[in-house]
Amino acid sequence: MPMVTTTRRALLAGAGALALDLGSSGARAAGFPDQTVKIVVPFSAGSMTDIVVRSLAEKLQAAWGQNVVVENRSGVPGTSSVARAAPDGLTLLFTSNGHVVLGAINKNLPFDPIADFVPVAKVATTPGILITAGDGPYRTLAALIDAAKAKPGALTYASAGVGSATGIAAELFKKITETNLVMVAHRGLPEANTSVLRGDTAMGFTFFNVGGDLIRAGQLRALAVTGNARMSQLPDVPTFAEAGLSEFVYDAWFAMFAPAHTPPEIVAQLARDVTREAAAPDLAHRFAPQGALLTPQPGPAFAGTVREEADRYRKLVQDASNG
Repeated sequence: MPMVTTTRRALLAGAGALALDLGSSGARAAGFPDQTVKIVVPFSAGSMTDIVVRSLAEKLQAAWGQNVVVENRSGVPGTSSVARAAPDGLTLLFTSNGHVVLGAINKNLPFDPIADFVPVAKVATTPGILITAGDGPYRTLAALIDAAKAKPGALTYASAGVGSATGIAAELFKKITETNLVMVAHRGLPEANTSVLRGDTAMGFTFFNVGGDLIRAGQLRALAVTGNARMSQLPDVPTFAEAGLSEFVYDAWFAMFAPAHTPPEIVAQLARDVTREAAAPDLAHRFAPQGALLTPQPGPAFAGTVREEADRYRKLVQDASNG
């Protein structure tokens, strides 16, 4: 299938139209939802994306009085199924910031990650954690970087899939450190963690809710966290800045999207409902120990984030390819 392309002009126009539509759509969409809502997650069960959306789905189901079904359908097929779905708000996509870079990584997508979706709301953010095997040779960030530079192309990293949040973190790491690490894609983050733990791959990025217990048990070694501050759950693990790589700051986000051409009044209602339920104190308390910060951001503001990151990561991938 031919590559789908999106111009910057189209991105700007689409975001502007979305902001106008959402800003002028204060009323609820009459009778919505009047049947089951399906939320597709393009990652495996047990991933950070999956865990966050299942808790949110429980809240939405109670608020709407309708069933909300979460379907794990990994990779491009899952995302593509939402792009092809009827734009009625009854089929939604919950994914990570890896979504915005899919077009740069895969030139033959059957959908456009930007033009074929409407940002509904950002729900949560979480820092990543750079990991190696607990009994492996790399005890510091500097040691890992030195080894990667000494043997270009010899070291591998475990990814939770092409375009995953952890995969983007690794590509950003490669770019900033000017190293040639080779990606080994896995079905999901638990499988990627196992690969690093066994020494099948030299390193990877994980999230605390998936890899925290393995780190605390010493099976994985955490070399640095990607946020601006240390994690309270891992107080002895430095930030990248503290470890000597101040250029590296990266937080993953998790968000809801609807198919393009979904009526603006439905998108507006979804945005209000999702951000309201994501702000529930009990959800914040549930996810804080897991390293996730619920940071609900509705469509218009979030659309700007999507556009900016699409540009940033597209350039990152292009530069990496040219390098």
